[in-house]
Amino acid sequence: MIAALFCGYLAVGLPLPVIPLFVHDKLGFSTFVVGLVIGIQFLATVLTRGYAGRLTDQHGGKRSALQGAAVSALAGLLYFVAAMPGLSPTVSLAIIIVGRLAAGLGESQFVTGCVSWSIASVGPERAGLSMSWTGIAMFAALAIGAPVGMLLYQSYGLEAAMIACVVAPLLAAAIALRETSYATPAGPRLPFYKVIGQIWREGLGLMLQGVGLSGLTAFASLYFAARHWDNAGLVMTAFGVGFIFVRVVLATLPDRMSGYRVALWSLVIEVIGQAMIWLAPNDVVALAGALVTGLGCALIFPALGVEALKRVLPANRGSAMGAFVAFLDIAYGISGPVAGVIAGQFGYAAVYLFGAGCALAGAALVVTARGPQS
Repeated sequence: MIAALFCGYLAVGLPLPVIPLFVHDKLGFSTFVVGLVIGIQFLATVLTRGYAGRLTDQHGGKRSALQGAAVSALAGLLYFVAAMPGLSPTVSLAIIIVGRLAAGLGESQFVTGCVSWSIASVGPERAGLSMSWTGIAMFAALAIGAPVGMLLYQSYGLEAAMIACVVAPLLAAAIALRETSYATPAGPRLPFYKVIGQIWREGLGLMLQGVGLSGLTAFASLYFAARHWDNAGLVMTAFGVGFIFVRVVLATLPDRMSGYRVALWSLVIEVIGQAMIWLAPNDVVALAGALVTGLGCALIFPALGVEALKRVLPANRGSAMGAFVAFLDIAYGISGPVAGVIAGQFGYAAVYLFGAGCALAGAALVVTARGPQS
């Protein structure tokens, strides 16, 4: 299941650096249109998390994952069609937008299905371990998919990169087909908004954590350039080293102790990492801050995810996971523009003060969180 999730999530990473270049340089549209094209997948993902959760609860994670893989492959096919010669820029753009909407729907179903399916395969008592490894698969797919997509685009054109976006989810489906499907637990199923009402504290804590990572991905290179520092390309490498190290070494921690306690200390570490970047006198300290941020961010998703699952009945776990991950989608969608305004008004360093403040607010929220409601 982890291998399937990795392959399927490559379809998210592969087009990330490619589509902006194609829309701006080849089709000739503005940076505003580029932002719209990239952001519309986020919108589609958030709006369909509820559907993905219901599908998972009613038919199981395997069905949701396979259906999501098929829709993701369709998105890659639409990208491929958009790159065909003879189409006007407007038609190509319209096809890409439809492809991005399809990619959002596919990602929503695929990720919700795989995460829930993985948890069902090992049992809720190992949910934290399961979510740690699914997170590693997704992060690795982004880290590998983006440079591979760029290499294919620069060497062979958009068509080659988009063929990879079709092949990757189909390969994921082929792997997933061989795995055992787990029956959905019986019991009453709540409307999606009621599930959100039960897990909003954990979701909000996850959302506040995501601000720090969003600031790194969006503004680190500009921050380094403004300070005339080298090694901006190592920022996400440093973050990834810390992130994966903790996920591998301490993956079982949320299952062995209170998820809230793990999340609290993780958020405190993230605050320290963001503050290091904000106050960094040189690139070495900034890179160390990125490493510490990765150490802090690593276990927040599984730690709060374990507590979110405790708040709902077994029959609603798919919806709970869909709602929980949607908070992270919202963080990535909102924090980028907000951080952009902050950078314009106060400079790039202030982005990381903002990230530290959000992580600190998340820690305060975790302190006030309590166990499952009666």
